[in-house]
Amino acid sequence: MTDRIEKSGLKVAAELVDFIEMKALSGTGISAEIFWTGLSALIHDLGPKNRALLEKRADLQSKIDVWHKLHRGQAHDAAAYQAFLRDIGYLVAEGPDFSIDTQNVDPEFATIAGPQLVVPVMNARYALNAANARWGSLYDALYGTDALGDLPQTGGYSPVRGARVVAWAKDFLDQTFPLKSGSWADLADVANVADALTHRAQFAGTTTGGIILKNHGLHAFIVVNPDSPIGRVDPAGISDVHLESAISAIMDCEDSVAAVDAEDKVLAYSNWLGLMKGDLTEAVEKGGKTFTRKLDPDYTYTDRSGAEHGLKGRALMLVRNVGHLMTNPAVLDRDGNEVFEGLLDAMVTTLCAIHDLKRGNGNSVTGSVYVVKPKMHGPEETAFADEIFTRVETALGLPQYTVKLGIMDEERRTSVNLKECIRAARHRVAFINTGFLDRTGDEIHTAMEAGAMIRKGDMKSTAWISAYEDMNVDIGLACGLRGKAQIGKGMWAAPDLMHDMLEQKIGHPMAGANCAWVPSPTAATLHATHYHRIDVVARQNELAAGGPRGKLSDLLTIPVAMGQNWSDAEVLAELENNAQGILGYVVRWIDQGVGCSKVPDIHNIGLMEDRATCRISSQHMANWLHHGVVSEKLTMEVMRRMAIVVDEQNAGDPLYQPMAPGYDGHAFLAACDLVFKGVDQPSGYTEPVLHARRLELKEHLNG
Repeated sequence: MTDRIEKSGLKVAAELVDFIEMKALSGTGISAEIFWTGLSALIHDLGPKNRALLEKRADLQSKIDVWHKLHRGQAHDAAAYQAFLRDIGYLVAEGPDFSIDTQNVDPEFATIAGPQLVVPVMNARYALNAANARWGSLYDALYGTDALGDLPQTGGYSPVRGARVVAWAKDFLDQTFPLKSGSWADLADVANVADALTHRAQFAGTTTGGIILKNHGLHAFIVVNPDSPIGRVDPAGISDVHLESAISAIMDCEDSVAAVDAEDKVLAYSNWLGLMKGDLTEAVEKGGKTFTRKLDPDYTYTDRSGAEHGLKGRALMLVRNVGHLMTNPAVLDRDGNEVFEGLLDAMVTTLCAIHDLKRGNGNSVTGSVYVVKPKMHGPEETAFADEIFTRVETALGLPQYTVKLGIMDEERRTSVNLKECIRAARHRVAFINTGFLDRTGDEIHTAMEAGAMIRKGDMKSTAWISAYEDMNVDIGLACGLRGKAQIGKGMWAAPDLMHDMLEQKIGHPMAGANCAWVPSPTAATLHATHYHRIDVVARQNELAAGGPRGKLSDLLTIPVAMGQNWSDAEVLAELENNAQGILGYVVRWIDQGVGCSKVPDIHNIGLMEDRATCRISSQHMANWLHHGVVSEKLTMEVMRRMAIVVDEQNAGDPLYQPMAPGYDGHAFLAACDLVFKGVDQPSGYTEPVLHARRLELKEHLNG
């Protein structure tokens, strides 16, 4: 039983009380009484509204289910379907044009285009790595990955590969920072680079150990060290090129973590507090040595006039709260009910961020707090998020709109009403982002009764996904996000396939996105080269002048498999791929509390998996079961067979608990729940099942 303490009508887990009163409040000037009174009012005043919004979600889904059942077997009438969605309030009337008026936005959102990391905040090492990924070595990123087309051989440093790395980097410099004559490969001295550059304004200044260049708002540090092994053989003594890489980083309390109780929430909040205070550290063992990892300092350089300038040493940090759906037993309300976790997150993460506001020039230089709010359905729920943070600001004594909001465009009802969602938060929106996987999961669930869906891999070539990606950018530009906020694109999920990423992910800045997600600091450095090649500001201006591209009718096209006759082999391959991915992710989530990790797929290619990837796979399997494409018997046979595959893939993990041959552990049962009960999950979300099974396991382990 959880030890609880009464606080202003709330029953709060003792460890959360200790964290708030002994750590989070200290130094803020806010008393414990003010905090608990404010949290209690937030929970008891807004909890019923939260519940009503969830009930509306369920009601709309029920009506859509009925409509599809009534029209099953008929040719799809797109006009009638759209009229129906308007009649039930799923599609809302679009208001007049407007521009957001968000104030005090940091340049990392307003004017700098570049990569963005998303990292589980419960892992201090990962969080610190992400925060420190503002700068990365291009030489290291090229040498240690397959970015050049192949992987480095084992057995120590290869001068031949090193020469290839230098050649690639020098070619990048020639294209990005061209010289009036000659190549960077032949440059003999960096002392006169300012005058040698074709575009003299690209020279920012000098710093200890080299020079600073600037292009499209991003800096590059040309490291000069003629005494180093690399610099010794370089004509100019250049030993590396450091690129400004992860411009921003989302510290995630949601999809990439497994936080099911007070113990987990306190760990997440503690790491976020340490990042906001600037004192988070983590002991790291590497190469047989232990060292302490901490936040990197800022840097300075001197321009040609002798003036000194600062350079941020860390990514601008956002915190992703949970959505409106889940409750958490960390706090109970006056009636003994678990409180909505999103309300708790809003109050506590904002409280922690006050430490950054007070010390100044730490994370935000403009006095703002950045919160990403995921899984919101439509303008009402976005307006509710705005109301939540207004209440939090009032309770904590902050000016209204101190908290800037990131809107995840990952639910269908938000996509089709995106303009009105942005309007609902027009005073605080600083970020919109597409999320293909969650969005596809919601697409499948919303149209569950329409019929069997196409294969998962075919989704990216559908009309709705093209319209979704284009309209997100076009609507963001039309609503005035240029120069004020980020328009983002989703994750590159294969951290080991950097050559493919370099070839393909340039499409995101070309699409007009001024940020896109990457899975690692190394990937951020490589993706940063795309923002040097593409002037995103110019690209956004070009797209805005061209007018809107996607159409609502395309966005509402349902990806039902019409007239497709898959072979038994194709059906089996789809089942196996989905089942293996679900099991590989869920077994770590349930048994080890790992919410995001590199999970080998059925072909042993490591993919970054979180709840979004699990959502689409489980909903796809549930859909095929629901429409008789596959039987329960075959599905269970595949689940068991793929459990054996996952067990073998994890054989080297000493913490791993095999699922076979019993198939009765909490993890395997959770994976089965996601599939066999997938139709009944709210919006197809995985959280209710995962939280319940993880809590069961924790209770079992605790006796």
